[in-house]
Amino acid sequence: QVQLVESGGGLVQPGGSLRLSCAASGTIFSRSAMGWYRQAPGKQRELVATISSGAITNYADSVKGRFTISRDNAKNTVYLQMNSLKPEDTAVYYCRASYVLIHWGQGTQVTVSS
Repeated sequence: QVQLVESGGGLVQPGGSLRLSCAASGTIFSRSAMGWYRQAPGKQRELVATISSGAITNYADSVKGRFTISRDNAKNTVYLQMNSLKPEDTAVYYCRASYVLIHWGQGTQVTVSS
């Protein structure tokens, strides 16, 4: 099945920026809708941003204007550019691919703290 590997997480101060990457294996990446989700301890996993195979994007209200999702089909990679980070953005961020089946990455930790 499809394998997804996230990278780019880390510790950043409030107001800082991070760029997450999700590299996908397989041959169906260009047909897949891709998304970023996040989950903090004790909370439900929530949608952050999605991008369709046609590059239509969707964002959670909490990140609109701060985060940007993009994809590079030639590299089988989806990105999440995160700017103006807030402490409430702290979570494990997961990459998701959806075509016929849904595939999840292992997650990457983002911590926003002074």
